[in-house]
Amino acid sequence: MRVCDLIKSQETFDAEMGQTVLETVRVMVEQNIGAVPVLHKGKLVGIFSERDLMKRVVAEGRNPRSTCLAEVMTHDPLTIGMNEDLAQCMALMRLHGFRHLPVCHEGLLIGIVSLRDILLHDLNEKDDEVRMMRAYMYSTPDA
Repeated sequence: MRVCDLIKSQETFDAEMGQTVLETVRVMVEQNIGAVPVLHKGKLVGIFSERDLMKRVVAEGRNPRSTCLAEVMTHDPLTIGMNEDLAQCMALMRLHGFRHLPVCHEGLLIGIVSLRDILLHDLNEKDDEVRMMRAYMYSTPDA
């Protein structure tokens, strides 16, 4: 399966680099998401994740009301193309220790893929395989 198949029905939430941490975290909590792509004039310039919040805001004692994303986001994040295989995506995440990867096409952000998205997809596939195996095992041959 390709990345584009996984994110095709996904609604992507993004933020502008001038937004405050508090504004962004409220959206993250409301939407139950762990990372937000950060844009500047429509171009991907960073990503802000739960890890950035903990390391660069909370641990450093910054005020989330007055700290803007540009100060604490991960700049120039690694991205993945929409036609990449999920296995390649997973390998990149494992190699770099990421849980979220922005998906771009011709320089434009089209979505974000998370480790959770991939794992849930894999679980669903495994469930389908188990159901098919059970159906096969318990089916009676036509006589």
